[in-house]
Amino acid sequence: MARLKILRDAIIEPAIADAHGRIVKTMGDGLLIEFPSSVDAVRCAIAIQSGMATRSSDTEADRRVELRIGIHAGDVVVDDTDLLGEGVNIAARLEGVAPAGGVSISEDVWRQVDGKVPTTFSDMGEVVLKNISRPVRVYRANLARKARTSPRRMR
Repeated sequence: MARLKILRDAIIEPAIADAHGRIVKTMGDGLLIEFPSSVDAVRCAIAIQSGMATRSSDTEADRRVELRIGIHAGDVVVDDTDLLGEGVNIAARLEGVAPAGGVSISEDVWRQVDGKVPTTFSDMGEVVLKNISRPVRVYRANLARKARTSPRRMR
């Protein structure tokens, strides 16, 4: 949790602010964030994952903090300081199918961001998500990964 707090201060919260996002609530090591547009949300996710990959490139695999991000555009219900509804539930389930260090988005988001953000997406097909009434077409961001290299010995 201490490493996550450092990463939130250095990478996550500045990226959210740059994308005009608002942290609605925190849940342990998870965040629920609201954005004014899908493009802003995906750009923020790319910035966060890029910053995380750069920051952890020299960190041993078992000590890295790797995030999974799910993004959906849909109706939500505002309840005091919380957001509720199927839109939130789908985003949470998309996070669950994202790979470590990855971003999964719904088809609704993909239609809004395709060609407008600095990445491409792979169509993962229709996925049955827990407690969601119908399958959701999922797209996974093709994020460049920096390979961790071992120091070379000079002969």
